[in-house]
Amino acid sequence: MSRKKVSTTIYITPEQAERLKILHERTKVPIAVYIREGIDMVLKHYEHVLPGQMSLESTSVLPPPPPPAKK
Repeated sequence: MSRKKVSTTIYITPEQAERLKILHERTKVPIAVYIREGIDMVLKHYEHVLPGQMSLESTSVLPPPPPPAKK
């Protein structure tokens, strides 16, 4: 992820911190990457609640209108 990041503070449980630390030690992936991935999962799950345009990847796209009737 090469885009500029915004710093924020979060509070996690000691168990979450320990499991993230173990995951990092085994995979060498920074803990911040896992936290951002988790946030992306939550945002995707709740995207129907968020304002904005419908996603181009959405499966609920309406079909085009029928052509005008010929006279």
